[in-house]
Amino acid sequence: MAVDSARGTSVFWRWWTAGTISAVGSAVGTVALPLTALTVVNASAFEMGLIVAASYVAWIVIGLPSGVMVQRLPMRRVQIGADLARAAAVVSIPLAWWLDWLTVTQLVIVALVISFANVIFDVANSTFLPSIVSKEQLQSRNSLTSGAQATTQLGGPSLGGLIVQALGAVPTLLVDAASYLVSALLLRTLPERRAEAPDRWPPVRAMIREGWRFVVHHPVMGPCMWAATAANTVCGAQHALYALYLVRELHAAPGLVGLLLAADGVGTLVGAALTNQITARLGTARALIAAGFVSLAGALVVPLGTGWQAFVAFAAGNVVFSAGVVVLSVVTRTYRQMASPPELLPRVMATVRFVSWGAIPIGGLIAGVIAGVVSSRVTLMIFVVAAACMPLVLLASPVRRLRNLSDYHLGD
Repeated sequence: MAVDSARGTSVFWRWWTAGTISAVGSAVGTVALPLTALTVVNASAFEMGLIVAASYVAWIVIGLPSGVMVQRLPMRRVQIGADLARAAAVVSIPLAWWLDWLTVTQLVIVALVISFANVIFDVANSTFLPSIVSKEQLQSRNSLTSGAQATTQLGGPSLGGLIVQALGAVPTLLVDAASYLVSALLLRTLPERRAEAPDRWPPVRAMIREGWRFVVHHPVMGPCMWAATAANTVCGAQHALYALYLVRELHAAPGLVGLLLAADGVGTLVGAALTNQITARLGTARALIAAGFVSLAGALVVPLGTGWQAFVAFAAGNVVFSAGVVVLSVVTRTYRQMASPPELLPRVMATVRFVSWGAIPIGGLIAGVIAGVVSSRVTLMIFVVAAACMPLVLLASPVRRLRNLSDYHLGD
């Protein structure tokens, strides 16, 4: 559904502000939650992997039907409900801690609740954007959104580390909960977005199957999805092991942990800022392949070195890896939003995220298991193999013959 330019701009900025505020809280939470697990309930490497897996497992459970749900339900109310569910889940941690009831089991359950709410929210959010901006603006708006996320990832973990050091890990989680409430209040001001409903909806399985086949059999969209899956497998391992690696192997203080984790935000900010320039010079298809090799190099550097050199390698590798991943993310997301038929877009987004984001809990769980046998440093090195799949999958597809992804037309 199109909207006039002025109204669309106003809606975009309210939508963007809600997401940015929520992202600030989530970035703080990415430091506070693992530190709560490590320092308050003394979680093991396997339990850390389990918490990360729970944080993303909903993509495997409801990733595919979420596209149908978003298509059939009012998007604004769906997003508000997801925000409120996430706020309630996060608040339960300080409450249980105050009552001396906090356990690893509760952290896993909270991660599961947030995970399921995230699925519905994210599919609705990515479907909403193309309805308020033109196709010509999509990549720049996606880059702006990624840049905002990068800024919050840059400042959020550092802020989170400082708050944790001052107040403790558990009270810091209240910042995350508050951000979800503010986001919900802002989203209430947006117009309702409901897909045009037919007289009779097709069966859910048929709708899921249609979206799945479109993505998997698409000669460009399919390989892009598998490249993103490889990237997210590595991200899952990193999410599970970074805090463990920094605290227990490099003996970093909470403030330094937050600062080092913020390097991911630096890389994301750099990648988002340069995406338009890179794609203008290389073309979107060539930029994807280059981004894959850049990310591979970053993943290789992260676990290198000892002493202060290890901190430098961690930060530098993190910057390089995330810069490459965000270019891949912005370009492929924009292509999906432009190349998908409007009636299929929610299911296309759900299919891609079911596969690619479903790899995050798998990567996190596998990394936790491996790190329980060998060190987290060695485990991070093992996952460099998954990072190599990013450029290799693209080189094995029609993408290698294109300058821009839009140059490909079905039937070529």
